[in-house]
Amino acid sequence: MGAPLSAWPWQNFGIFKYLLYGPFIGKVVHEKWFYDEENSNTNHSWCFHLLILCCLRGLIHVLWSSYTNMLFLTRNRRILQQGVDFKQVDKEWDWDNFLILQALVASIAFYMFPFLQHLPLWNLKGLIVVLILHVGISEPLYYWVHRKFHSDYLFLNYHSLHHSSPIPAAFTAGNATFLEHLILMGVIGIPILGACVMGYGSRSLIYGYVLIFDFLRCLGHCNVEIVPHKLFESFPFLRYVLYTPTYHSLHHTEKDTNFCLFMPLFDALGNTLNNKSWQLHKKLSSGSGNNSRVPDFVFLAHIVDVTSCMHVPFCLRSFSSLPYTTRFFLIPCWPIAFIVLLAMWVWSKVFLLSFYCLKARLHQTWVVPRCGFQYFLPFATEGINKQIEQAILRADRIGVKVISLAALNKNESLNGGGKLFVDKHPNLRVRVVHGNTLTAAVILNGIPQDVEEVFLTGATSKLGRAIALYLCQKKIRVLMLTISTERFQRIQKEAPPEYQSYIVQVTKYQAAKNCKTWIVGKWITPREQSWAPRGTYFHQFVVPPVLPFRRDCTYGDLAAMRLPEDVEGLGSCEYTMERGVVHACHAGGVVHNLEGWTHHEVGAIDVDRIDLVWKAALKHGLRPVLSTSK
Repeated sequence: MGAPLSAWPWQNFGIFKYLLYGPFIGKVVHEKWFYDEENSNTNHSWCFHLLILCCLRGLIHVLWSSYTNMLFLTRNRRILQQGVDFKQVDKEWDWDNFLILQALVASIAFYMFPFLQHLPLWNLKGLIVVLILHVGISEPLYYWVHRKFHSDYLFLNYHSLHHSSPIPAAFTAGNATFLEHLILMGVIGIPILGACVMGYGSRSLIYGYVLIFDFLRCLGHCNVEIVPHKLFESFPFLRYVLYTPTYHSLHHTEKDTNFCLFMPLFDALGNTLNNKSWQLHKKLSSGSGNNSRVPDFVFLAHIVDVTSCMHVPFCLRSFSSLPYTTRFFLIPCWPIAFIVLLAMWVWSKVFLLSFYCLKARLHQTWVVPRCGFQYFLPFATEGINKQIEQAILRADRIGVKVISLAALNKNESLNGGGKLFVDKHPNLRVRVVHGNTLTAAVILNGIPQDVEEVFLTGATSKLGRAIALYLCQKKIRVLMLTISTERFQRIQKEAPPEYQSYIVQVTKYQAAKNCKTWIVGKWITPREQSWAPRGTYFHQFVVPPVLPFRRDCTYGDLAAMRLPEDVEGLGSCEYTMERGVVHACHAGGVVHNLEGWTHHEVGAIDVDRIDLVWKAALKHGLRPVLSTSK
């Protein structure tokens, strides 16, 4: 049992907690459908206003979260450089509990004080009254209570939850215990109720005060300094009227200073103002404090499809922290996402999406603003290669050690697996890699040792070639599906003479009707899958993965590896991957960087290096992911 009033009454409800909004919705519907026209005007329904207010308050938190996760805009003004990891995301999952609480308590207030149901739209005098009550009561009350919550008992049993988030974020503002939000609700309610009791209340006053309150709370917790220091230089008194993200961040890191709600004046009066506040604010607001660290490794990704482009932290942090899947609530957003993609096609450049640290090295993911289907448009090839080339040159210029090309960015027909750029710029210091060697290693080590025959599609690609050459040397018969005899013979001749007979060309899927191990490097339709015998295992290296049509077969996931447990600041999932898991081509670049290899890995895969790269990955704590779906 925890301390009294520390747990939320609906903490075990899960997603069903939102049913608590049901009575509000029911009352709005009832007034609209069953009352006469004069009384059914939803503008006079307090339930309607409470629901709208909750939506707007939630939207403010979501928009602040989106902004702070737009690293391409905020990276140079971030206060704490660490990333928000999965633990913090989960801890703040129910950040919106306070919205339900305040809606329930507000409904009680409307019944206790009926005059609240008939407030005018606007009253200018109410603004003055609210400001007086806020500065005179709410600010000092919060300051005093906040300091008390930092005493041993109250901090340990209540306030430590709020401070357990190592990196302040917009959702951290709502992450607190039940008792704290009861008190905070009083802090918010005093100015509003006071103005209404005095006869100066209005609907616009309630909306404005509550939304500005939430806006400023998110501002203080956003971990991005956006308040310009020149504002304080021009008007010095403002530094005591408005706090900044830097100011409140010092409270989260040092805990014994900067207790105020929004006005540092009360910290100055209480002698708890951190003497580093103004100097640090000036440094960070100028953007000069956090622009020094260069990533050691960059993974150059791209957008897969329209729905997956919303699986990023600056859209919905909670959604991006879970393995990707198409969800119904994303469908209405599809047209907007498509328009944004078209705009990115015209104006956007490669941008920073996410980052994490591994073994004291900074790893970043950059994104080419192109969608999967665009890679197959002949007229788009030149533009895509230009984007990739500019990213490589930028990485080289700032001192990145390794840049790994993802999926279609290393397409053989596009740029020869990156060889185009290395040949064009022979003096590159950054190592360009495609990561396919480790991808091949993951696939090959996932094949049972007792397998004697495999069926291979996408057989003449870089990966297909490497897999075929490796398996034949293990005396495993490889049925290579290709209609190009010339390309088949070229690959067959690369194998040692004594193993060439293990590579067999086939031109139809029917040839694999007795083979239970399929390695799929090319999209296969349900009809083509139907030729596989019952119990077939489909290993895959095709993006996007094939549709699991056969219920009597097993479909392996894309080649992937789990990052070591000491990874820091990782809080989003890669496309189709589980938490803490990255695509094998991503992991291949990680290994290349950790090993300090100085060669480029472009073009064809060196079959002789497959075992070497595999052992290096295991040495550094990366582990293969063998999850499957049926």
